[in-house]
Amino acid sequence: MPNDPRDISTVDSTSYGYVYEQNVTIPLKSSEGVVRCNVYRPKPQDHDKFPVLMTYGPYGKDIPYADFHPRSYAEVNPEHKSHHSAWETPDPEFWTKAGYAVVRVDERGSGQSPGLLDTMSRGTSEAFFDAVEWAAEQPWSSGKVGLLGISYYAGSQWRVAALKPKGLAAIVPWEGMSDYYRDRCRHGGILSDSFIKFWWNRQVITNQYGRPGRQDSNWGPDTIEGDLGEEEREQMRNDQTIDNAASSWRNELYYASKEYDLSSIEVPLLSVANWGGILLHLRGNVEGWTHAGSKFKYLRFIVGRHDLPFYYHDEVDIQRSFLDAFLKGDDRIGWSVPGKLPPVDMVLRKGDLGFNDPEKEQAFPRRTEDSWPIARTQYTKYYLSPERMLHTRVPAVDHAMKLSYEAPSTLDDPKLLSFSTPPMESEIEITGHIVAHLNVSVTSFVGKSLPSNIDLFLTLRHVSPAGKEVFYTGTAGDPVPLCKGWLRVSMRKVNEQHHKHRPYLPYRDYFSTDVLPVLVGEVYPVDVEIWPTNVVMDKGAKLVLEVASGDTQGSGIFTHMGTDDRPRERLAGLNHIHFGPKWENYVVLPVIPRA
Repeated sequence: MPNDPRDISTVDSTSYGYVYEQNVTIPLKSSEGVVRCNVYRPKPQDHDKFPVLMTYGPYGKDIPYADFHPRSYAEVNPEHKSHHSAWETPDPEFWTKAGYAVVRVDERGSGQSPGLLDTMSRGTSEAFFDAVEWAAEQPWSSGKVGLLGISYYAGSQWRVAALKPKGLAAIVPWEGMSDYYRDRCRHGGILSDSFIKFWWNRQVITNQYGRPGRQDSNWGPDTIEGDLGEEEREQMRNDQTIDNAASSWRNELYYASKEYDLSSIEVPLLSVANWGGILLHLRGNVEGWTHAGSKFKYLRFIVGRHDLPFYYHDEVDIQRSFLDAFLKGDDRIGWSVPGKLPPVDMVLRKGDLGFNDPEKEQAFPRRTEDSWPIARTQYTKYYLSPERMLHTRVPAVDHAMKLSYEAPSTLDDPKLLSFSTPPMESEIEITGHIVAHLNVSVTSFVGKSLPSNIDLFLTLRHVSPAGKEVFYTGTAGDPVPLCKGWLRVSMRKVNEQHHKHRPYLPYRDYFSTDVLPVLVGEVYPVDVEIWPTNVVMDKGAKLVLEVASGDTQGSGIFTHMGTDDRPRERLAGLNHIHFGPKWENYVVLPVIPRA
């Protein structure tokens, strides 16, 4: 396979307001081969060294944003539209004007970078490590490198920061998962396959190094060294759609190779989480911030579609202020002063403002906090009753009872039970982590196969005083509920001795050695993690807990449809929630006292 490390770069210092170097070669030290990048840097004036903003990923350093996602690009803040704008990355024209060099690297095996395409792998992180150190050593670099980007370009930041490359000075993971297994691939142990297939087939494999026809399809330029045949390209990629389906446990090599220690991250950190990212990034941004070892770390919550807020004028001001503080030594508000700024800054979702409407969403108020979870949180049990209600009092059930629903179900044909609070007697705020405690069992259909597992799909929904469900903006601009949670009951084992275990967030190892049997007719008490959320509910509003046997509304493209992971013969039956003197079912809500 072509793997020529020679310099094939071109330099343009006249066509733009910045110097543009295309296809600059970065030699790798951690492994054989090279990766290639584009460098956009201010034209030298009083000085010629600049701090660096870097991204490293598979989506194509040369694919114009307008081609990659035309609808999204049409809605981007015009301040961040230029000839070299690219999906989910900082705009070079804006940031070079702000005094930064921008380095955009094609991940190994993608775009113009030869080698094995192995997204989110240890090898990928190590190549990123090499790229960061290279950027810090360049003659046009001040020696300080910051990482700034959305989604993939955020998730990769956690892993490389844990490796501590020389020159890395700050990171801004903007909506980027930090836990490959729990946040992205296997929700509660259940394979989240639909998004991975969409992502891989549209955004990754289409840009593989050596793939023919990219230029003709407006998907960036063709590979400089020439096309590769399908068989050779297949040998030069590890396909996430195959690998995730083939691996189930964190102690298997595939997932184990992607583990790292968040506490090893020491650089200043601004983690930006979106309340609407209830199926991909939200959990990771919160947990990444929680466990990072950085002295200066900040957690910011936003709302809106995942591609647009990154470019909002006010949000860019936050990015720039933070990066200036740690990359330029220009700290205008106190990011680098211990205790000067509250570590948590959140948007409060109050009222029914619709979804996918950025202008209306600006009306949501903001509030800062000194801790996460919020120190004054009152963890309150809302008990499920056989009458399908949620009450703060324990239901009076003097004999064994159960409510039942069929399994499995699909998004088009949901099978579920719903439990509702009475109308709230006063305004109530729920902000933080949630856990549901359920007593569940499964029985078989007469004459059918014997079920051997239960997949739990939980959703919390907000119903307004007018009786209308309040939807929020999801990752792709779709309407989503408050939050969701999942658990495969055979993976119910909790490791209470782990340092990450908390009463409001049960810790599971998800090891192959943790698999427990699920027998027909046996009742199993389980604690289900529900992703963190925020809502301020008006007087008269209701909260609804939905327990289902498959994906329900709000899942969008993040569904769990794998027939090998969820075969009907393993799940088909009647699922039950049990009530009685021995069985209490409840959801623990993080209630914030209102002033």
